[in-house]
Amino acid sequence: MMSQAQFLFLGTGGSMGVPVIGCNCEVCHSHSPYNKRLRPSALISWKEQSILIDCGPDFRQQALHYNIKKVNSLMLTHAHNDHTAGIDDLRIFYLRSHQSLPCLLSEETAADLRIRYYYIFKSSQDYDKQLAKLQLVLITNPRGIINFQGLKIRYVTFEQGKMKVNGFRLGNLAYVSDIRLYPETIFEDLAGVKILILSALRFTPSPLHFSVDEAIEFANRVGAEQTWLTHISHDLDHEKTNAYLPPHIRMAYDGLKIDFQLETSNMPDGV
Repeated sequence: MMSQAQFLFLGTGGSMGVPVIGCNCEVCHSHSPYNKRLRPSALISWKEQSILIDCGPDFRQQALHYNIKKVNSLMLTHAHNDHTAGIDDLRIFYLRSHQSLPCLLSEETAADLRIRYYYIFKSSQDYDKQLAKLQLVLITNPRGIINFQGLKIRYVTFEQGKMKVNGFRLGNLAYVSDIRLYPETIFEDLAGVKILILSALRFTPSPLHFSVDEAIEFANRVGAEQTWLTHISHDLDHEKTNAYLPPHIRMAYDGLKIDFQLETSNMPDGV
């Protein structure tokens, strides 16, 4: 069964955000709000649910700016700092609900979190009640379908450097960020997607990200009706890049909202 939902871009910047500290480039000094980019994150609103995708170092600022009063669950694409450094700021939701936050992630990402945030996973501590609490729901295969928080989610795995990254397909929308190396099966998993969210760092080649032209080629192979580029560096001016892009591919920006259709499920988490 399909259900109406909304996707909100909380941040569309690369790992350093835009403006970059100490940079004098044209984009960093731009007055256009479309060239102001916090670190990558998104919020899915569905019925009474708020699902956070990634939680980077700007999450507190994003939550205050967009008046986020609750987060019911979390989905992590991978363990890099720009996608996980705000996890401590999720503790306010535990303090209010006294319920652990369900978190969908790979075994590799979970292993990293258990080291970086070891204190979250400790128990029987006096300060324990003041910490963020995560209930881990593990992705154990490279690709497949998993039920999570009442949703049927298709996931894929690709690589950025030597780190495994997960992309998520939720109904007719797919979120594919920090992609560099990928299996050909990804196009089977993304077949029929109408809205594709895809990372594109800059015009010049990168060892860790798609360039704009590589993102265009990938998006055309997927065949989505709309593609929105995210994880954008200060090399890309919003208006100038949009003028270069084909009409069905656009630059995303912080605060952009997209309506889409989720696929719901009655199965328990992890099945």
